[in-house]
Amino acid sequence: MEGVTMVLLLIWTLISPSSNGKAWPPHTVCRDGNLEVFYQSCDPLQDFGFSVDQCSKHMKSNLNIRLGIVLREDIKELFLDIALFTKGSSILNFSYPICEEDLPKFSFCGRRKGEQIYYAGPINNPGFEILEGEYQVLLELYNEKRSTVACANATVICS
Repeated sequence: MEGVTMVLLLIWTLISPSSNGKAWPPHTVCRDGNLEVFYQSCDPLQDFGFSVDQCSKHMKSNLNIRLGIVLREDIKELFLDIALFTKGSSILNFSYPICEEDLPKFSFCGRRKGEQIYYAGPINNPGFEILEGEYQVLLELYNEKRSTVACANATVICS
């Protein structure tokens, strides 16, 4: 019986990292001279990995990224919401369909719960310059049922 208790305790510890009240650790996306970008998962059940190849305040229109996550939900359709804040004021809200049932844009569209997504490649975005300041970015990936697939609070510091 003691062995079963230990196994159950180990499983509980592995699947509920936020049960002790601690948040996921912050991750550095990039750091280069005048620009620092880091994020922290805001999903209490799951962390994920994300990085970019370029760390410059002059964002190119084709940005190479890497994303890794194990799905807790099916993704027939996948959407991204981005909210950008500075000094407590909202300056941008943006929604973008990443996977639509009839128009999958990426190879991971249609993946099922429990499968892993690892994407390394370009994303199209408008090229722009990051202005000096500190920004908070809330990013949420969710499926057609509005279930959260991934969530992150990011901070961008540009000097």
